[in-house]
Amino acid sequence: MIKKSKRDMAYEIDVDVSTLYNWRKYKPNLYRIVMLGFKFDELLEKQKKDYEELLHMEKQIQEEISKFNKD
Repeated sequence: MIKKSKRDMAYEIDVDVSTLYNWRKYKPNLYRIVMLGFKFDELLEKQKKDYEELLHMEKQIQEEISKFNKD
């Protein structure tokens, strides 16, 4: 997982990078909410990947069990 730069974040929400820095300095609550939103998205993406990996592992285990049962 690649951490987003401030430039990437600004582009994603369609503001200038300087706007993020101004929010950080002059509107800290707004800046915090925006950063929490990005963190939430990051964590959600990680959870999706973990879930897909678990499904893949489950499939492999089921295949191994079915091979064992056929013998």
